[in-house]
Amino acid sequence: MARSSADDVELKRACESSIEGSKHKIVLSIRVAKSRGIFGKSAKLGRQMAKARPAKLYKLKHLSKVEVIQNDPSGCTFMLGFDNLRSQSVAPPQWTMRNKDDRNRLLLCILNISKEALGRLPKVVGIDIVEMALWAKENSPLSTNRTITEDGVATSVMIQIDTQVTVEKDLLSQAEVDDMEALLGTYVMGVGEADVFSERMKHELQALEAANVHALLESEAIIEEVLHGLEVAIICVEDMDEWLGIFNAKLKHMREDIELIEARNNKLELRSANHKELMEELDKLVGWLHIPPQLATCLTTGSFDEPRVMKNIEACEWLIGAIRHLQVPILDPSYANMQAVKEKRMELEKLKSTFVWRASEFLRNYFASLVDFMINDKTYFSRSLDSNSLGPLRKAYCHSLNLLLRREAREFANELRASTKVGKAPTVWFESSAGSGQTANSAETGVLSEAYSKMLTVFIPLLVDESTFFAHFMCFDVPKLANGSNSGSDGNGKTDDDQEGIASGSSTTELSFLNESLQELLDGIQEDFYSLLDWAFKFDPLSCISMHGITERYLPGQKVDTAGFVRLLLDDLETRISMNFGRFVDDCIYMIEKTERNARQLGVLPYIPRFAFLATRMEQYIQGQSRDLVDQTYTKIVSIMFVCLERTAQMEPKYSDIVLLENYAAFQNSLYDLANVVPTLAKFYRQASESYDQACTRHINMLDKTINAMYKKLQKNLTSEELLPSLWEKCKKDFLDKYGSFVKLVNQIYPGENVPPVSEMRELLAQM
Repeated sequence: MARSSADDVELKRACESSIEGSKHKIVLSIRVAKSRGIFGKSAKLGRQMAKARPAKLYKLKHLSKVEVIQNDPSGCTFMLGFDNLRSQSVAPPQWTMRNKDDRNRLLLCILNISKEALGRLPKVVGIDIVEMALWAKENSPLSTNRTITEDGVATSVMIQIDTQVTVEKDLLSQAEVDDMEALLGTYVMGVGEADVFSERMKHELQALEAANVHALLESEAIIEEVLHGLEVAIICVEDMDEWLGIFNAKLKHMREDIELIEARNNKLELRSANHKELMEELDKLVGWLHIPPQLATCLTTGSFDEPRVMKNIEACEWLIGAIRHLQVPILDPSYANMQAVKEKRMELEKLKSTFVWRASEFLRNYFASLVDFMINDKTYFSRSLDSNSLGPLRKAYCHSLNLLLRREAREFANELRASTKVGKAPTVWFESSAGSGQTANSAETGVLSEAYSKMLTVFIPLLVDESTFFAHFMCFDVPKLANGSNSGSDGNGKTDDDQEGIASGSSTTELSFLNESLQELLDGIQEDFYSLLDWAFKFDPLSCISMHGITERYLPGQKVDTAGFVRLLLDDLETRISMNFGRFVDDCIYMIEKTERNARQLGVLPYIPRFAFLATRMEQYIQGQSRDLVDQTYTKIVSIMFVCLERTAQMEPKYSDIVLLENYAAFQNSLYDLANVVPTLAKFYRQASESYDQACTRHINMLDKTINAMYKKLQKNLTSEELLPSLWEKCKKDFLDKYGSFVKLVNQIYPGENVPPVSEMRELLAQM
């Protein structure tokens, strides 16, 4: 057998030289038989030795398995399984030793160190433990060193031990081995006798059981003492558990109290913060709600003298800021509905109104006095001029002011038209395809009349004032008012004959010059009034009624001699309104006549209910003296309606009375309410009633003639007089049946209609 590598001094020396200078020591050194890895020998040494070079360090704490390869007949190849290599896709490390002695020496060294250092042994597979124990007993070196090569990776395992490796102590003690040998020696000779061997085994078992029972009896006192100690320990544990339960309950209550205290503290902190914020907000609000007395005095009773102008400005600025801070964009919406805020806002609005009224009065008086002062100077200067110089001055003044007044009137009229919201222009009232619902409504008509009224309200006094100022400023010698001046118009709203025309009052030369100058001053401004009238007439012709009344209200008050042009302007406006409304009436008459010519008419003609609706609308806009205009319109339209109705009825002589009956009845039903309050319509209502009665009489007479003719025809055609009464009764019965069906149908469609019952008709027929 070759010398073991464990006894190779040169190998050990080479291994020690490889780790020289480190803290490690050689425990076991073994020569490698073969290597399949990359580990090689760098240089040839004496006796073909190589210097070991550790490539990787394997730790025994990861060793879990030692397996001898069964495919190797020599038994010198084995594998070491490490835990940290299981998850890797590599084969476990494999070693091949020179002989079994080297293999056993290495494995025993590994097992011994694992037992001593780690307290556990790895799993051993493919090797007889007893064989290894016997080998370890025979080969017990003082120290071992090992150097291995792992599957192509050179590895040096360096373990330092100071005691002899005795693996058999980890397997069986020496006393156990001796007992085992004595036992085997005792029974080896009697193994062939099965019964004797069985008896011996039974006796031995009984002896062992007796020994065990004896041992138990001897240890009874110890067991009782142990049990007593356990009971005491259990009692202590139970007491401790009870105490811990009590402590736990107390701690639980303490935790709940602490949580409650913390919650209260949090609420108090939140409440304190909220109170602080609330106080700040209330301080700000109260600051704006407080009105300083000196500012209130300045706004209500202070003067507007020049030394106090700055104080008034400061008071106004404070008032504007206070009102703005009490409005929703700046003030929080939650404060807007507070009673104190509302009251303070009303108080501030009162202060504002009072100050504005005082300031307006002051400015009105101030500007009036300033204008009077300036005008007095200009009047004095103009009176000082030569009379021949006044003519060019008057013309220049009229020309310049005329342009200004016309521009103002045009812009104001345009603003009125732009700000007035009206719908689409209506269709013709009596057109067959146009219903009453397509006409302008009363609200739009009221808006149009209001726009015209604003125009007159603004410009008529302005024109009168400008005329009066011009007369006095340009030194015309005319009185301020003509005779009979106060407000007055008579009951009909007409002025006296001597007040008509441009020049009212005396026809002096000075007054004629004044009227000529006023014509130059105000000429052209009437065009803007005309355009506003035409615009209103375009959207609703009925607005002419209210505009006519508005114009008539202004005429009686213009009695001043200097207002001659204004009177002429109002007369022209009234004429224009009447002309426009006359066009509307002519259109209505044309559409009524067109309806007559279009086709044969049966039933109620369409212009009958449309006239009722038109009359209702016209009555809503009557103002002042416009009643005459409306009554004339009623007379024209109703007269044409009745004439056209008579013509239409004559187109079908057979049904003429029926057409007249239905249309006159419809006229009376639709105008019953208006006829009670409008005398003109009442006259036509009575005329329609008379025509209705005449048509009824003619129709009844025709029915009587028809019935008598039918009876005579039956009497003439029947040879037997006995059949005539029964046949006549049969005709009456059939008529009553049809009349009964007619009454039922009428009651279903018109429940409130009063129709003669069948019984009444039966009585009438019985009298025939």
